[in-house]
Amino acid sequence: MTRLAAQSIISGTASGPVVVSDEPLSFWGGVDPATGKIIDVYHPLHGTAISGTILLMPSSRGSCTGSGVLLDLALNDRAPAALIFRDDEDVLTLGALVAQIFDKSVPVLRVNPDTFAALGDTRSVRITETAIIANEFEIPVAPPPASQLQLTETDMAMLDGRDGPATAQAMRILCAMAIQQGAKQLVDVTQAHIDGCIYASPANLTFARKMADLGGKVVIPTTMNAISVDHAHWRAQGVPPRFGAPAQELADAYVQMGCQPSFTCAPYLLDTAPVKGEAIGWSESNAVIFANSVLGARTAKHPDFLDLCIALTGRAPLSGVYLDSHRKAQRVLDIALPKNIENAFWPLIGYMAGLAAPNQIPLLRGVASAKPSRDDLKALCAAFGTTSAAPMLHIEGITPEADTVAPDTHHIAIDTAQMRTVWQKLNAGPDKIDLVAIGSPHASVDECRALATALDGKHVHPDTAVILTIGPAIKGTIAHDGTLARLKQSGVTVVSDLCWCSISEPVFPPKAKTVLTDSGKYAHYGPGLSGRSVRLGTFADCITAALTGSAPARLPSWLLD
Repeated sequence: MTRLAAQSIISGTASGPVVVSDEPLSFWGGVDPATGKIIDVYHPLHGTAISGTILLMPSSRGSCTGSGVLLDLALNDRAPAALIFRDDEDVLTLGALVAQIFDKSVPVLRVNPDTFAALGDTRSVRITETAIIANEFEIPVAPPPASQLQLTETDMAMLDGRDGPATAQAMRILCAMAIQQGAKQLVDVTQAHIDGCIYASPANLTFARKMADLGGKVVIPTTMNAISVDHAHWRAQGVPPRFGAPAQELADAYVQMGCQPSFTCAPYLLDTAPVKGEAIGWSESNAVIFANSVLGARTAKHPDFLDLCIALTGRAPLSGVYLDSHRKAQRVLDIALPKNIENAFWPLIGYMAGLAAPNQIPLLRGVASAKPSRDDLKALCAAFGTTSAAPMLHIEGITPEADTVAPDTHHIAIDTAQMRTVWQKLNAGPDKIDLVAIGSPHASVDECRALATALDGKHVHPDTAVILTIGPAIKGTIAHDGTLARLKQSGVTVVSDLCWCSISEPVFPPKAKTVLTDSGKYAHYGPGLSGRSVRLGTFADCITAALTGSAPARLPSWLLD
């Protein structure tokens, strides 16, 4: 018997045409905040305008910065009229929640699979406080979930304004998110990582400036993600003040609130990286997945804006993968490991794992004998976070909690034929390479040294730019050991503070038309973010392109057998 039902998560009224996506979508890198159109070239709805629509999706995926994109859309009246999800969703829900602070309404509802299927066959609907109304039927909407949240005396004091208006506002947002997640209490966290410092849209600055002006101060050690400009050098690089100034102001607002200007999307490369079992409050999808999966620390994939709320209070909702029961693998991926793989296998299989487990924690079996390095795992986690909404994964024989598998877990086989198909999709494009992009996420010291060694003192091709993005701490290390000088002698442009997912012209060479990268994450997001052809290649392909200006589209040798 079909049972149609819906629950309000963020209440409100709306009406509009229904846009249906059976595939999740990352709003950051997937939706243009200036137009409200889907720019993810790999998404089935590429080119579709979602402003004013009732957007029906299983969930979101990808970047934590999606909350900022939704807020910007709402502030400029380009947001969907309402969001309806089938599965749990936090990133866009948080964006809609923060929009209420600025008197903008984006109702959020959650429906069961039967209702999701029924709504997928409708052309338009009207949403009231109590119903979803279509021509064919009327679906009752239950009110937002009742609160079971139990606050401590300290929580209540912060909520009541003891520590100032910014902390009180942070606690209100935290409590609202905890309630919709079904959390019964908050948990202490030892450190935070801010993702909202990327100038993805003016909305990020609007929120940060508001909290800083209210006197917000972080109460736990708090690192910052890559920002959108080289903080000290953007003027010399020719970045227009209309972009550089607010991007710097956004970073400065977080520093004013006590955040460390670490400016890296790979905080796990810092000396402050957490240890197994440590409860932290991180944002930035690749960092969250690496922390949970490889380090064994505990953090939800906190959306932008919630990361600051956690840093201001030292508290996070005790839900999701903070709990043992939610860290179990829900899907087993049996991988046919090709012979003689090299580095490009890891972003490829991470990307495919996300496609195979779009909203579940997977266990990857069959790859332990390849003995992935930390940098291999970094590439895998980043690519996985691009195609999946899950906050972690397990790798049998590698990651610290790989024995935690839910009963009756579904198995999916991934073979070399499937790998070839995905590789060919991500590797397609012109042979002539104008730009080689390394460092998404930020490169480690070992990766910087490997690039310098591979170039071996040779100068890059005069028609091809090579740009390496790194964090300030890594830049200091490679400057001290001579690696930075070697890279510069070969003609590599080394850029600190920003990363490929926040880079823009003129740091991104305006004349470049085709980009080659060894990053699965940037191969996916790059076309939508840059408007260029972006190809995934092996590290060897990147070196060949750097020195010759060309890299033919091809299968790696390990996928030819």
